[in-house]
Amino acid sequence: MRLPFFYGWIIIAVTFVTMAIGVNARTAFSLLFPPILGEFGWDRGVTAGAFSFGFVVSGIASPLIGRLMDRLGPRSVMELGVALMASGLLLAPLTKEPWHLYLTIGVLVGAGSVCLGYSGQSLFLPNWFIRSRGLAIGLAFAGVGIGSMTLLPWVQVMIERGGWRTACTAMGILILVVLAPINLLLRKRPEDLGLLPDGAAAPSASAAKPVSNVIDRQWASIDWTLPRALATARFWWLAVGYFGGLYIWYAVQVHQTKYLLDIGFSPAVGVWSLGAVSLLGIPGQIFLGHVSDRIGREWVWAISCAGFAICFAALMALAQVHSMLLIYVMVFAQGALGYGLTSIMGAVVVEIFQGRHYGSIFGTIMFVALAGGAAGPLVTGLLHDITGNYTLAFTIGIGMSGFSALSVWLASPRKVRAVAGRLHRVPG
Repeated sequence: MRLPFFYGWIIIAVTFVTMAIGVNARTAFSLLFPPILGEFGWDRGVTAGAFSFGFVVSGIASPLIGRLMDRLGPRSVMELGVALMASGLLLAPLTKEPWHLYLTIGVLVGAGSVCLGYSGQSLFLPNWFIRSRGLAIGLAFAGVGIGSMTLLPWVQVMIERGGWRTACTAMGILILVVLAPINLLLRKRPEDLGLLPDGAAAPSASAAKPVSNVIDRQWASIDWTLPRALATARFWWLAVGYFGGLYIWYAVQVHQTKYLLDIGFSPAVGVWSLGAVSLLGIPGQIFLGHVSDRIGREWVWAISCAGFAICFAALMALAQVHSMLLIYVMVFAQGALGYGLTSIMGAVVVEIFQGRHYGSIFGTIMFVALAGGAAGPLVTGLLHDITGNYTLAFTIGIGMSGFSALSVWLASPRKVRAVAGRLHRVPG
């Protein structure tokens, strides 16, 4: 059956909803964190470690998910993620010891999130668009912002009225009811439905030959397998750059709410800030994704890392000056700028290592990246426990922002394939 529009937009819509619920169900740990601490009295490092342990699990699972995507496609991967995340949230209310939290929020939710979140979606979304790849992925991932403004306040209300256990149960049911059916609509690539990327028509014999975006033809002609990719400097620059990107992302996300409460802001400001960051991520991801299609991926990655550096600096300044203006600066820098990382994460890797084994290569890079996501909250929490404040931890976050930007720049995807706005630079 022919649709009046490109099926790729259905893929974007399904991903939008999946990200709105799946990513924010994990982000909600920042809201669960204070009541869990209050109930059990565990150290912050130990409690935040459950979230970080989830990233270790995600990292270990990521290469396996990449292989599963290469073999079975997105429907199998997404339904597996639904089952894992829902079971983790439904079992979390049984927590009595720290290891229970590590098993449910850590292992099950962590493994499920690698399927439903940025990593899993980036394994197939880039296949559907080429000319507007950054814009399309930015639109799909903007679902996280909508979810943050709807799901997170709802979770906070559930916590206040029924406790954190009730909130976990409700999120688990929501994931099963909504995400399980809609992800059956997914397909891995447009060719599976007899279509072409971007909804392009099949070329006729008389049509002009389309302009190639390949700059390094020798590199692009290689059949990239995981072992071959591992032997390149580009692979490792991407891996450590992504490590730094997720380190700074989750170091802020997990500790932001508790930090604001510690320095004297109300719970309402803490919840609003967390939601507003993701709300601003909506135009930020879409705009910066579009910009990356015009000026290149490295520039946008650097802009986003600069956003996180500003965010860390504003948070440190808030300890000295209680100013809503600084709150607004922190929220804008983190959301409108920082969240741009996600709109190009998959695009960068596919433009360097495009081929049949892209899933395995991207999954392995995300293994390293997710280790950064695990290290960010854990190191930040431990440094707070040691020093009694977040100053050193946030200073390290600023340094990590610069390191991440430099690493992706050195991977230089612009030297392999040109984005649509730079096709005029491709040798004839």
